[in-house]
Amino acid sequence: MSVTAPGSTSVITTAVPARLDRLPWSRWHWTVVIGLGTVWILDGLEVTVVGNIAGRLSEEGSGLPITSAQVTGMAAALYVAGACAGALFFGRMTDRFGRKKLFMVTLAVYLAATALTAVSFSSWWFFLFRFLTGFGIGGEYAAINSAIDELIPSRHRGRVDIVINGSFWLGAIGGSLLSIVALNTGLFPANVGWRLTFALGVVLGLVILLVRRNVPESPRWLLIHGREAEAERLVADVEEKVAAEKGRALPAADREITIHQRRSIGFGTIARTVFSRYRRRAVLGFSLFIGQAFLYNAITFGFGAILTTFYDVPTSDTGYYFAFIAAGNFLGPLLLGKLFDTVGRRIMISSTYLLSGVLLFGTAWLFDRGSLDAVTLTICWCVVLFFASAGASSAYLTVSEVFPMETRAMAIAFFYALGTAAGGISGPLIFARLTESGVVADTVLAFQIGAGLMCAAGLVAAFLAVRAERRSLEDIARPLSATAATTQVSAATPLPRYR
Repeated sequence: MSVTAPGSTSVITTAVPARLDRLPWSRWHWTVVIGLGTVWILDGLEVTVVGNIAGRLSEEGSGLPITSAQVTGMAAALYVAGACAGALFFGRMTDRFGRKKLFMVTLAVYLAATALTAVSFSSWWFFLFRFLTGFGIGGEYAAINSAIDELIPSRHRGRVDIVINGSFWLGAIGGSLLSIVALNTGLFPANVGWRLTFALGVVLGLVILLVRRNVPESPRWLLIHGREAEAERLVADVEEKVAAEKGRALPAADREITIHQRRSIGFGTIARTVFSRYRRRAVLGFSLFIGQAFLYNAITFGFGAILTTFYDVPTSDTGYYFAFIAAGNFLGPLLLGKLFDTVGRRIMISSTYLLSGVLLFGTAWLFDRGSLDAVTLTICWCVVLFFASAGASSAYLTVSEVFPMETRAMAIAFFYALGTAAGGISGPLIFARLTESGVVADTVLAFQIGAGLMCAAGLVAAFLAVRAERRSLEDIARPLSATAATTQVSAATPLPRYR
């Protein structure tokens, strides 16, 4: 139903969000997950490959006049800086022009920059296209997380988002194993092998681009932007496919919402909404992102340098160790993800952050005592990251579901950019020196900083995390376009709650 309000602003009443939430899991949802979620595998491949080839790039004959510290420090910082800039730029575009347009554009940017990284002939060229690769990946974070949350039913949203974000580590495993082959000079010359790793990333990205064409625009975004007929057709088509697959009629939707359609939302409105109306949630988002960004961008991605500096592990063998901790990183979200929808967001977010922080403090203590070798250090990191990875994934889930739909992509972009800039730009520049100094106390300090920030974020989550499990996005944060008292709720459905 729709009417026209003064000033030619359309007002519509629709059950589309409730119709999406009541869908049973189906092959269509798997299409969404594969089409959108697999880009995290590419990101994991990219970051891991660069960390593992740092030693090779610094060697004579690599084809680049670059040092290992520049790769793990400057190049890593530029990659993250590009991701932050890309998230902010494409995040705003995603909220204005739609999820589908932008998740196609951002993948294209990523592919082009990765291909040009593979043909680097000078350090400045390598640095430039590491920045642009990050620029595309940052845009992906904003476009993909917003689309996933708006297409996945509320009762599955937590575990799906957690596992998809955790799939980064499948790419990390692939990157680790790929670097072992690529760095084998018996197979490839020193100036060729590392280039092939980037080329493979391009090939995988092209495959994802083909699959992604089948993922639709978010019906929620279409509704707010005056394209309700298209949203209705899209949801009706999905319902028909799901009903045919399940062999039964779907239950009726239990609620409707009335909204004023808008072509765009001003940046001032977005800022006031996030930092005034939802101030506590903003503090939560910053805390979660800063904690995980320091742990991963500042310390974990320097793991190869720690192995070569303190344990004399050959550069060509670091991939084996990293593949092991990457497996722990993926198993955490995979095995714990369901609990975010059952046990609940607050308990799971706070406990994963606190547990990983405490365990990292223990690892730092053992490292300082000289009680660890390359294998036992790797085992310790694997246990720490089993919990930390689920927690880090929940940071993306949190900021993508606790703010109104019109601000969702921009909120993801903003918190990712600021939190990651704090830990992901300054972190590599500071910790590259600490972990490569050869001084045990310096590396212990790096571990302790990461552990302290994870614990602090866990304490913030214990008090401020939103109980969003199994709730509609419109219940967690009413759309800015919604009219007063617009959500019609059945007697069996809890009323919307706001913090």
